[in-house]
Amino acid sequence: MIFECASHPDALAVLVAALFLDGALPERRWPFSWPGHPVRLFGAVIAHLDRMLNWPTRGPAQNLVWGAVAAFIVVAGAALSGLALHVLANSVPFGWVVELAAVVALLAQRSLFAHVRRVERPLARGDLEGARHTVSHIVGRDPRSLDRHGVARAAVESLVENFSDGVIAPALFYAVFGLPGLFAYKAANTLDSMLGHRSPRHLYFGRASARLDDVLNFVPARLSAILLAAAAVFVPGARPSRALAVAWRDAGKHRSVNAGWPEAAAAGALGLALAGPRRYGTQTIDDPWLGDGAPNLEARDVARALRLYVGACALFVLAVALAWLGFD
Repeated sequence: MIFECASHPDALAVLVAALFLDGALPERRWPFSWPGHPVRLFGAVIAHLDRMLNWPTRGPAQNLVWGAVAAFIVVAGAALSGLALHVLANSVPFGWVVELAAVVALLAQRSLFAHVRRVERPLARGDLEGARHTVSHIVGRDPRSLDRHGVARAAVESLVENFSDGVIAPALFYAVFGLPGLFAYKAANTLDSMLGHRSPRHLYFGRASARLDDVLNFVPARLSAILLAAAAVFVPGARPSRALAVAWRDAGKHRSVNAGWPEAAAAGALGLALAGPRRYGTQTIDDPWLGDGAPNLEARDVARALRLYVGACALFVLAVALAWLGFD
């Protein structure tokens, strides 16, 4: 089997160490930052397959099939690469360090915190242009159309949504399926980010990638909502019970079957309104609001969201550590 079950003390010990290191170390750190980062390699392969297999002259049905073929090639190739690295790591002395480095490299706890913090700081100083510039690196919407409230809301939404697919999902796939599962998940997530949007070029070719990402993130998104609700106890004025209530009520309003869960939970916990109308390039999306609070977020709301995020990450590390100890 390509995917081997990795739910054993060694894998969980590596995951605990990786989560701790990813949270504690600076953003750019050696040997945990790879010159040829796996996600960049996945992206290069995806871009090549997009050029080779996605023909505008084909009909919708053919592009659906070829898009599914491309997704299979990328995910299966990533899983096999993860398996090869796992075998290599287990065949040399101290090979666990190689596996640890791979897991740290594919988690996004610290980088996600740092990116959102770089939005919050200029926003708190009143530097709207600086905040627009930094938020453009983590969201797809046009930063020129955002006032300070829009920048703050975009930063919070990106933070809580990526908590699921940048931290919880890769950690879970590693815990259950080892490096093959972690590599396969990150490849599928990269497929969705590159091909899963509803542009004319990728409407059919990217559909398999989008649906695969939906399936893989189904459990992590809902677990993320629970962790964010639980972390509300660490944020003054936040309400854990309201987080769960709003997540249950409003998550289904989001156009994504998964993103609505952590976003609605954060909105309920912090008393905010997230999602709603927003603009991507020339397209305006008129989505409903998640939560009952005010949509006019400020820098202080971004800071509170960061505290909520740190608390949720800490609770997750504690849960994984307890699971590891439970195996002994």
